[in-house]
Amino acid sequence: MADYNTIRAGRVGAGAVHIDEGLKAHMNKVYGLMSIGLAVTGLVAYFVGSNDALLAQIFGTPLKWVVMFAPLAVVFAFGAMIGRMSAATAQLVFYGFAALMGLSISYIFAVYTGVSIAQTFLITAIAFAGLSLYGYTTKRDLSAMGAFLVMGLIGLIVASIVNIFLASSAMAFAISVIGVLIFAGLTAFDTQRIKNDYIEHAQMGDADWLAKSAILGALTLYLDFLNLFMFLLQFLGNRE
Repeated sequence: MADYNTIRAGRVGAGAVHIDEGLKAHMNKVYGLMSIGLAVTGLVAYFVGSNDALLAQIFGTPLKWVVMFAPLAVVFAFGAMIGRMSAATAQLVFYGFAALMGLSISYIFAVYTGVSIAQTFLITAIAFAGLSLYGYTTKRDLSAMGAFLVMGLIGLIVASIVNIFLASSAMAFAISVIGVLIFAGLTAFDTQRIKNDYIEHAQMGDADWLAKSAILGALTLYLDFLNLFMFLLQFLGNRE
């Protein structure tokens, strides 16, 4: 994995300035796209979650299984097909995915109080900012930790799917604890990976790759933030 400080030390003058400015612009775009995606998710979730009739039509019927698993299918398909998309199309797909995620988590407005949702969102935002800043600034290589976290994430997804049918409260608590730890670690790891990926490709001048990379980076951090929020909400949220 490329190390930012090592690469930067080997460049002087205009080259180093170009890397600095390009990296800043790239990360700003990543965070900007992620923020828009979260806003889309929040608006859709609030609109659907505030409509009891609409909630009943979705989560009171077999349609709930489609709503629950569709985002997972879309994100895997998006990752596989983004190479054949234009940057503009990929960005629209990302926003569409964010809307679908809003639909899938809209039930939280019927389960938790609005105040606890807002408080948990604020706590998540503060934690995410600190973890992402650590991943961006640390000189420690987090790739080994990332491999471990990805393995844990796979196990977490499997356990979550199993517990949908088991409905075990003890298992749900354990999943929540592990989920918070995994996505806290992934926030730092993914931020460092996005930064290093940009540095590795910056000198190639591949504008199309850089645009798509920003979208994929936004999607990655969006998922880290949203999952961290959802797992924290299970601890901090006050039920209606």
